[in-house]
Amino acid sequence: MKLSEFDFYLPEQLIAQHPPEHRGQSRLLVCKQHQPIEDHQFAQVLNLLQPNDVLVINDTKVLKARLEGQKSSGGKIEVMLERILDDRRFTAMIRASKSPKPGSEVVLAGVATARVLSKHDMMYQLELLESSLSLPELLDAHGALPLPPYIEHSANAQDDERYQTVFAREPGAVAAPTAGLHFTDELLQQVKARGVKLLNLTLHVGAGTFLPVKTDNVDEHVMHSERYAISGSLIEAMIHAKEHGGKVVAVGTTSLRALEAWATETGCNLSTADGLNKALQFAHTGHAGDTEIFIKPGYPFKVVDRLITNFHLPKSTLLMLVSAFAGKSNIFNAYEHAIAQQYRFFSYGDAMWLERSE
Repeated sequence: MKLSEFDFYLPEQLIAQHPPEHRGQSRLLVCKQHQPIEDHQFAQVLNLLQPNDVLVINDTKVLKARLEGQKSSGGKIEVMLERILDDRRFTAMIRASKSPKPGSEVVLAGVATARVLSKHDMMYQLELLESSLSLPELLDAHGALPLPPYIEHSANAQDDERYQTVFAREPGAVAAPTAGLHFTDELLQQVKARGVKLLNLTLHVGAGTFLPVKTDNVDEHVMHSERYAISGSLIEAMIHAKEHGGKVVAVGTTSLRALEAWATETGCNLSTADGLNKALQFAHTGHAGDTEIFIKPGYPFKVVDRLITNFHLPKSTLLMLVSAFAGKSNIFNAYEHAIAQQYRFFSYGDAMWLERSE
C-alpha cells in the first residue's frame, strides 16, 4: 500500500476550530455495510445501540503537556511531554533551533530546571532537579493543553473544559480521545437505561498521534508506543455480549486499538470459541501493557464490531485504521458524502458510526 492511496481533498473551512456551542450538539454520519449513508444528530446514537451491547469508553485525561522553556544558553524551547515516568522523570519531544544534548539543563516555565538524560529518535528523557514542584504540579500550574496543530488558536478556558471527555479520570494523555467528546452525562445515563453495558478502559494517547506518516510505503511506518489497561470486568462483559448476540462498540480509535492490542498479544480472538475460552483467564485479572499496534487494511479484527469515531486527516494512520475496519471504498464514499454535506472534521468535528466489514 502506498501513502497516496489514503489522500483526499478537504476544504480548509471544514476543519473545526472550536467545539459546538453545547457538548453533544454534533452530527453523526451512519455508515452501515451495504446500506445507504444516513445523516443524524449525535444523540440518535441511542437508536443504534442495543441491549446486550457493550459500549467501551477511554477514561484517559489529557495533561497540560505543553511547556515553554529555555536552554542554559538562553535559546527558547517548547517541550511537549509524552509520558510521565514518575514524579520527576518524563519523556518529551523538544522543539528548538538546536537540539539540547544529553547532560545539558533546561529551564521550564521559568520555575523548574530539568536535566536531559538521553535522546532516542525524536524522544528525550528528562529529570526534574530539586524543585518545590513535582512534575504533576508543574504541569497543572504552568502547562497548556496540547491542542492539535490544525487548531489555530492557543488553548483557552473553553478548551480546558471541552478538550476533555466527561468521563476523563486517569491523567496521562497528550491528546484527547476525541470521539468521546460528543457524550454528555445525560446521554451516558440514557445508554445505560437502554440496557447497554457501559465500561471503560485506559489508553494514554501519545504525542505520536500528531506525527505524519513519512514513508511512501505504508508498511514501513512505525507507530509510537502507548500505554493501556483493560479491566477484568470489561473482558467479562465482552465475553457475555459475544455469547448473547451483543456487539462490542468502541468509542474512538483509541479504545479500538487497546482492545485489538490485548486480543493480538494474548490470542484472545473473541470471534472464535477458542478465543472466548482463552479470554476467561483475563476476566479476573485484566491486562495492561504498551502497544505499537498499526491497524491498516488487511488486519483481521478480533474484538470490535462497531466503531464511533471522528473524521481523520488525509494520509493518517487513523484513516488507514477506519479503512481497515469498514472497508476503504466505504470510508472514502462516506468522506465524500461528509464533505458534500459540510460535516465538521477532526478533533472538534462531527462523528461517524461504522460497522465492521466482514
